[in-house]
Parts: sequence; structure tokens; C-alpha cells
Amino acid sequence: MNVLKNYINGAWTESLSKETIAVTNPANQEVLAKVPYGVDTRKDVELATESASKAFKEWCKVPVIKRVQALYKLKFLLEENIESLAEIITQESGKTRAESIGEIQRAIENVEVACGTPMLIAGDVIEDIASGVDEMMIRQPLGVAACITPFNFPSMIVFWFLPYAIATGNSFIVKPSEKVPLTMMKIFEFIDQLDLPKGLISLVHGGKESVDAILEHPSIKAISFVGSTPVARYIYSKGTANGKRVQAQGGAKNPIVILPDADIEMSSKIIADSVYGCAGQRCLAASTIITVNDQKGQIKEALYETIKSRTTGYGWDDNVSMGPVITPESKDRINNLIQLGIDEGAKIVLDGRKTSVSGYENGNFLTPTILENVALNKELIKTEIFGPVMSLVSMKNIEEAIQFVNSGNYGNMACIFTGSGANARKFRNEADAGNIGINIGVAAPMAQFPFSGWKDSFFGDLHGQGKHAIEFFTQTKVIIERWPKEWSCKF
Repeated sequence: MNVLKNYINGAWTESLSKETIAVTNPANQEVLAKVPYGVDTRKDVELATESASKAFKEWCKVPVIKRVQALYKLKFLLEENIESLAEIITQESGKTRAESIGEIQRAIENVEVACGTPMLIAGDVIEDIASGVDEMMIRQPLGVAACITPFNFPSMIVFWFLPYAIATGNSFIVKPSEKVPLTMMKIFEFIDQLDLPKGLISLVHGGKESVDAILEHPSIKAISFVGSTPVARYIYSKGTANGKRVQAQGGAKNPIVILPDADIEMSSKIIADSVYGCAGQRCLAASTIITVNDQKGQIKEALYETIKSRTTGYGWDDNVSMGPVITPESKDRINNLIQLGIDEGAKIVLDGRKTSVSGYENGNFLTPTILENVALNKELIKTEIFGPVMSLVSMKNIEEAIQFVNSGNYGNMACIFTGSGANARKFRNEADAGNIGINIGVAAPMAQFPFSGWKDSFFGDLHGQGKHAIEFFTQTKVIIERWPKEWSCKF
């Protein structure tokens, strides 16, 4: 069985760790590869950091307009290979073909925005702050940066960080999820074709040991992370304790509010995609649906009719709208949370636990689940399920709905469906979440904007993407200068 290699100092190299774990296809449990694991992956991080430090010394002196040329070529390679890359994503993460292609397109958007770094990184100059004295601010790179990425978006999330880091003059180390490393292996085949200093961009595999090595290494100056809230809190606290910049995106429990004046047919379709897209395994998946004054149950009925027709199966089949969850353990966890909701008093409207897909009987499949009358003071309403489960609750008015939205520990996204501009404005101003959707089910920011997050959904100050990424991967330097009069220009 193929044991995946690291990419260090511009070459594919075998890990120093002999311990491995299997990478499996969640649709059928086929073993796709073995990935290095265990304590010796710390040595791999050491080698990657050593080569990255050397590359940085060369790269930081390259003019920014030349640095971004490599990104133009990377954009072309991603676009040219989008189908083959999407198939790998589907094989190892379970996404549908459309979801895999959409993910790559979002990655490409970030490469495109990072190509504008010559403008985005520009500083400020004020002449004559005093007689003959000028002041300016410039941005300079930090050094070696690293990212630790999750399983649910094997290609996209690394591009919230990587193109901005190298465009601003840093070197970069990628530690992908051990559950889905094959996508990044393919992307590094493209990176290998770029005209970059050896060691500028590295790939290291592993689990907690390699993560801790990144958190502890004194030469790594900045760390980007996306994952669950407990791990994000750990990454942030340990990384900052070691003097590093850290941006750590955590979990979510995203609510959607539906007002009586919403377009019910349109809303139900959009909300179904929000809850069940990517099998609910995304940080912007809707989880709790709040119906406001739905006395006749029209909203609930529309959601049910829309959802029950969704097809679950292997993601590369064109008629499939939802693939498997990532591991058998994830499936068990989701099933247990559904049962917890029932035990807490919820009524099950649509039960997706006992699912079998013909030809893929060993897959980690669930079908869409709906729970209603979910208790507001119990565990299920507070816990991130990260699976295809909708919790329905009802409220009397928008004020009560907003109060409930703001009572949660998470603050990744909150959405409202309404035909009222006044209610939409009230919600966007008062809801405590970093990403707000108005008649939008997944409020995913375009690459020009930061991927925001509040409360326990984010630890740090600057988010991934856009100008926030430019600021995160640079440090400001203020220069004040005076020149003698006889040296100054005369007009």
C-alpha cells in the first residue's frame, strides 16, 4: 500500500516516521493510501521548518510583483485540472461532484485575490509631518508560517492562507488533515511545477504530534487553523503562549430564522441545501431552523417536502445530492446525538439513521434527518452536530428569535429569510455572528472579504482571506525621516 511522502525542500521525501494510518473512502471503506503518523512526524516538521527558514531569506527580497507571478501559474494549473482534483476530493471526503468542483472554484478565487497583493500590501506615506520630515508605514513578511487544515474542505481552506502568505513574502508549511491528505498531494504536484525557491512551500503529514511540533517550533511565526472549537482553543492558547500569531477558526451552531413573509418555496430549497449540503459537514451549515409565527405549519411542511426527495449515495454519481459522512465514528456520533435529542423530548419527523446505499453497503451513509420541538435548554440545541440533521424550533416574533440566536456560544453564521427590509436590517445589525445571510442559506464570504467568526467560533483578531490575510502575514514598520535642506529637491 502506498505510503504518502512529504514535500520538503522542493522534493518528495519519505517521512522519518514508520507509523502510519489508513486513508479510506467514506463511501465504501476502501483503503486509498497510508499516511505517516506518530511521534516521529515531529522530525519531519523540523526538516520542513529548516528548509522554509532558508527559503524565506531569499524570497523576502523578491519584489512583490514578481512573487505573485507564481500564483498566476498556480491558478492556471488548478483550472486545467479541476475535474481530476474534484474526483480525488470526492473519493477521500465523500462530497458530491458538484460540491467538489465548487470547493476548488472557491480556492481559485483566493488565488486570484492574492494576485492583487502588490496593491493590497501598499503602505501609507505622509510628507511633511513637520518641516522637512516625512513619515511612512510599510508592511514586511513575518518569516515561516504554517496552516493546519480540516477534513471537510481538502482543497479550499488551505487557500484562505497559502497564496497570501507567499505573496507577502513568507515561506509556508501545510499540515493537511490525516483523513484527507490525497487532495493536497495532488495540489503539491502543481506547486512543484512553480518557479519557487526550494523549501518555500512544504507539506508534512501527521496528527497531534506534528501539530504540536508546529506550535512549539521557535522559527514558525504564524499559524492558521480551521477545525472544532476545542482544538481551535488549544491551538490558539498554545500557539500564542509560544509567541506566535494565531488565527483559529472553530465550530458553529448556525441558526436560520424564517419569518411568515418569506418566500416559502424558495426558502425551503435554499435552507435544505444549507443544512444537508456536504452532508452537513461544513462550518457554515445551518443546524437550527427557527420558524416565527408559523401557525399553520406551512414552513415545516415545505421543508419536509423539499428534503425527503434528496438522494444519498456515492458523490461522483450525477443523480446524488448528498454523500457520506467522513468516518464510521462520525456516523455513530451523529446517530447518538439524534437519539439524545429524542431522549430530551424532540419529535423525529424524518429519520435518516438506518440508511443503506446499494453497492455501497459499507459506506458511512445517513439520509436527511429532521427533529422538531427540540428543547431550547438541552444539550442537542447547544452541540455542533456536523452532520445532516435539522432541528426545528418555533418562536413568537423576531425579537425572541434574535435573543435566542445571541444566547448561543457560537457566532459563525446567522441567517434570516424575510420579505421585509426593516426586519432584515434589524437582524443584520443585532444578530451576534460574524457572517450574516439575508435570504441566503450559506453566507460564505467571497475571497475579497474575511471569513469572519465571533465568540467560540473564532480565536484571534484577523481572519482568513482578503485584506485580513494580508495583514495577518505581515508586520507594519513605521519610518520617520528627515533630510538636510541642501540634500532636498529644489523646485
